Amino acid sequence: MKPILAFASTLCLGAATLAVTPAQAQMPLGDSGLTLTVTPTVASDYLFRGISQTRNRPAVQGAVDLQHDSGLYIGAFLSNVTFPGSNARQELDLLAGFRTEVAGVALDLGGVFYTYPGYDKPDGGYDYNYFELMAKASYTLDPVKFLGTVAWSPDFYYESGSAVYVEGGADVSLPFDFTLAGRFGYQWIDRNTRYGAPDYSNWSVAVSREVFAGFTLTVGYYDTDLSKAECFAGTKFCDARAMVTLSRVF
Repeated sequence: MKPILAFASTLCLGAATLAVTPAQAQMPLGDSGLTLTVTPTVASDYLFRGISQTRNRPAVQGAVDLQHDSGLYIGAFLSNVTFPGSNARQELDLLAGFRTEVAGVALDLGGVFYTYPGYDKPDGGYDYNYFELMAKASYTLDPVKFLGTVAWSPDFYYESGSAVYVEGGADVSLPFDFTLAGRFGYQWIDRNTRYGAPDYSNWSVAVSREVFAGFTLTVGYYDTDLSKAECFAGTKFCDARAMVTLSRVF
């Protein structure tokens, strides 16, 4: 992740992302059993679990996913970031894991290493880099796809100790090829003072549709239950916001 204020206590998923959710496989690599997916994205913000990683500014991102027929995969996610009081300008997430299906439930078991190339940790400062183990599951009962995620870090962003994140949601297929997505998540952090915010919930509602030449446009509303005073020493990075994303899977 990416909480935000290195200068205050020191966001948004990262990854975040955001750890990244790999798109459907697109490019088989000959007879190797490998499939490559590349997904460039531009967005009006970069949110990680509801918190801006770009100080409420646009982001340009890219994701790469390489999967074998066995279900093993590796991947990477890159985005610009901006943290006040920090020289970090990029986030690079490295992913690896295993995907399979059991009784109609799609499973993704893996790990993500979040790192910030070029970041110079100040003397006496704390490390941005951290690792999460992650388990994802999804089940489709047309027209609804149910999703769940659990992530655990032994030492979260800014050396804030053990952290657990859980999220549930659903994607609903609508007429005219629209998809409605809803998510609700909760983040627990061991050392809240070090992190810069208390444990918190986040949620979102978004609508997406392919608009032209394989490009998908997503428009959504995102929020957390953190007040401005609770959000990294009084920032607006945890506020409710509308967000627009345009992506293309290759």
